[in-house]
Amino acid sequence: MALILNLETATTNCSVSLAKNGEVIAIKEYNSANYSHSEQLHVFIQDVLREASLNRTDLDAVAVSKGPGSYTGLRIGVSAAKGLCFALDIPLISVSTLRSMAEQAKDAEVDFIVPVLDARRMEVYSQVFDKTLKEVRETRAEIISADSFQDYLDKGKVMLLGSGAEKCMGVVGPNNVIYRTEIVPSAKEMGSLSHIKYKEKDFENVAYFEPYYLKDFILQGKK
Repeated sequence: MALILNLETATTNCSVSLAKNGEVIAIKEYNSANYSHSEQLHVFIQDVLREASLNRTDLDAVAVSKGPGSYTGLRIGVSAAKGLCFALDIPLISVSTLRSMAEQAKDAEVDFIVPVLDARRMEVYSQVFDKTLKEVRETRAEIISADSFQDYLDKGKVMLLGSGAEKCMGVVGPNNVIYRTEIVPSAKEMGSLSHIKYKEKDFENVAYFEPYYLKDFILQGKK
């Protein structure tokens, strides 16, 4: 049996799930534009463990959404995951934020699934999967234009999902494209993905693991 705690803090959604053999048995999440991660994350961890009548010492591993996403959000999630793994002497697992998002569209009747996260201005983080969720284009930080994802739109129906999809509306397409702007990364979809990595012993180095920022963090000064 594998009992894995999953932490998702890459975007505005502070999400924690507990999965047993890949099946989520408890979940707590709150999506706030004000980023409630620092206040809510450890409370949510306690809540899901209490809901499942389990303790931290029962955990076999901790999985964290590795990015891309918010610099601060990723730091909070990774720091919490590392602290738990170090204290409990259990493995650390990382799950791609965009891959996890794609799970939410796995039953969609489309040819390509493209998770897109807002990355300021007209830039997004994106990755392209086919309808079987096999990666067909690597993760990129890109500026949205009329030509974005055109290669895939020419081949079939494309679903753009996530916070960055709103930036694409009116720019990308309009033919062969479906928008799902309401979708946010969630620890719910991490359960099955982290279980696969656990079985394969695909673990991270607790001391040296860093989130996948994709681009350099730029501190914004007050105007």
